[in-house]
Amino acid sequence: MKTRSLIIILVCLPFFFSLAQSEGPSINFEETSHDFGDIREADGNVSYQFEFTNTGTSELIIQSVRPSCGCTTTGWTKEPVKPGEKGFVTAVYNPMNRPGMFNKSLTIISNANPPQMRIYIKGKVEPKPRSVEDDYPTVMGGLRVKYRSFNFGKLTTEKPVTRTFNVYNSTDEEISFLSEVKTPEHIQVKFEPQSLAPKTLGAIQVTYDPTNVKLFGFKSDLVVVKTTESTNNVKDFRVVASIEEYFPPMTAEQLAQAPRLKFENPVHDFGSIKQGESVTTDFVFTNTGKSELNIRQTRASCGCTVSVPEKSTLQPGESSAIKVTFNSAGRRGIQQKSISVFSNDPANPTQMITVKARVEIEG
Repeated sequence: MKTRSLIIILVCLPFFFSLAQSEGPSINFEETSHDFGDIREADGNVSYQFEFTNTGTSELIIQSVRPSCGCTTTGWTKEPVKPGEKGFVTAVYNPMNRPGMFNKSLTIISNANPPQMRIYIKGKVEPKPRSVEDDYPTVMGGLRVKYRSFNFGKLTTEKPVTRTFNVYNSTDEEISFLSEVKTPEHIQVKFEPQSLAPKTLGAIQVTYDPTNVKLFGFKSDLVVVKTTESTNNVKDFRVVASIEEYFPPMTAEQLAQAPRLKFENPVHDFGSIKQGESVTTDFVFTNTGKSELNIRQTRASCGCTVSVPEKSTLQPGESSAIKVTFNSAGRRGIQQKSISVFSNDPANPTQMITVKARVEIEG
């Protein structure tokens, strides 16, 4: 008798378990993924509405929908969904500046069991054709350029370098460049062509001569040009570059005989100091090479830091120091300042030393 009762209980357990599982709300989507196919960036947002049914026994409440990225926004049924009734979750995808394939998910949080589930959208974004405004967003009167600063990047003192930067005449009239150009001595400017027809592209040709620059490291120069425009005919732009000393190609034997600049410790932390306090440290360095080392220049990242090399010429094996003073006047919190050290070490001609401090205000 006991055996028969046990058998009946075991047979009925799956039924009772299934019955227990069906109690409460249950969310059942008609489909859990949607493929938008090919869409065009120029057409803007696309959306799709996923529909679901509450197949449970009590009201279903969607608490939130979390997209996998900010480019997907959603809407959903906010009121409780009764058993047997339908609801929706809307996925909206913004293709702006997102060319190519995409595959995104939306996580749905509800009072169903399980409390989380995901639905998916995918597709491919065809990029919109680029306009003149896209390619040359900076307006200078009737002219458009990509950037207001012309960046040469890293240059060496080997020889002058010429680069060309595009310029577009966005007006309906011809614009000519005047011969009056204001530049520093190490920069020369030409225009190709000198007169730019309406809605056409030309070029500003800039020649930079780093052999005529007295400072190593980062340099920013102002260039001013004039045009025949009736208004806004004076244009100014920046030419920037980072200058390093040129070293001709060297054999392994020549490099082995070259000078070497080595700092004992390139970073010094002053720790906590009071606002207005000046603190000083010495950065000790050694010529570990086999020929004379010359410290060409030192340049601090800001006026609050002063660097003074005790000696600029060192023989092999000789050591010296660069004295660095940090003035904390007007500063607060964590501070980090750097000093660029330029030398004739061909393997590492530009090195950085750094001072740190935490500036505290009394009271």
